[in-house]
Amino acid sequence: MAVEDILSDYLIAPDPKAARLTRAVMGHDHEGQSVEISVVEERPLTIFLNGQEIVTAMTIGDYPDYLALGFLRNQGMLRDGETVTGVDYDEDLETVVVRTDGQTTYEEKLKKKTRTSGCAVGTVFGDMMEGLEGMVLPQVSVRTSDLYQLASKINRTPSLYLEAGAIHGTVLCQGARPLVYMEDVGRHNAVDKIAGWMLSEGVSAEDKLLYTTGRLTSEMVIKTALMGIPVLASRSGFTAWGVEIAREVGLTLIGRMRGKRFVCLSGEERLDRDVNPADVPDEDKKHRRKSAGGGT
Repeated sequence: MAVEDILSDYLIAPDPKAARLTRAVMGHDHEGQSVEISVVEERPLTIFLNGQEIVTAMTIGDYPDYLALGFLRNQGMLRDGETVTGVDYDEDLETVVVRTDGQTTYEEKLKKKTRTSGCAVGTVFGDMMEGLEGMVLPQVSVRTSDLYQLASKINRTPSLYLEAGAIHGTVLCQGARPLVYMEDVGRHNAVDKIAGWMLSEGVSAEDKLLYTTGRLTSEMVIKTALMGIPVLASRSGFTAWGVEIAREVGLTLIGRMRGKRFVCLSGEERLDRDVNPADVPDEDKKHRRKSAGGGT
């Protein structure tokens, strides 16, 4: 499948050549030869909710408005029905201010923090399980043919990962179509950007699938569930708590997706095995990411 055909599926796709996202750095290879490679930029972004400073995140710097909206939404600081009156980003000050139609105070919530397992170290405020009590996600069927098509398209999509590495990707999908592909140094940031885009555009979640290049941890499962997305898939592996939470809320959880192989640890009854794995083409080695066994 040609790259142009793959990109035509996306509403938002990565732009690996975008200014400010990578930097050329000189070094030496294993033979002592001079080499120039692209490395991913990191920069701080401080998020405010009305007049209150909430958090400073390390990010690659694209889509700061979606990142701020999604972070606040996934932390329960933007409630259903609350009106966002503005999102103001100041590139020089590296701040983004989300304004709502009411005054918000989260002093107690901010006092209680949990450091997450993300490689860029995220922070979750308050009770991590808040909002999951009694939740049961939509019980939607997942066609394995869609999983194979998605993996093939996503792995062939030009991305910062393929350009420079050291980055995570998250893709919002519908059926066999990838819709929005976000990347960042922390997988939690990439997910929050997706959540922010969905909130900004009023996009429904019940018929969507979230694909991530990172581990299927408790944080990833919780964020996906709070977004109302019923399916989470990854090339990488699982954590026990992530699997336990997925089973409690009815999230279909699929990991270790490589080529013809995958493992489903939650929601097997919702898989529609409509294609024989033997009929699925082998994955081209040049499109493979890290081993699904360890993952990052």
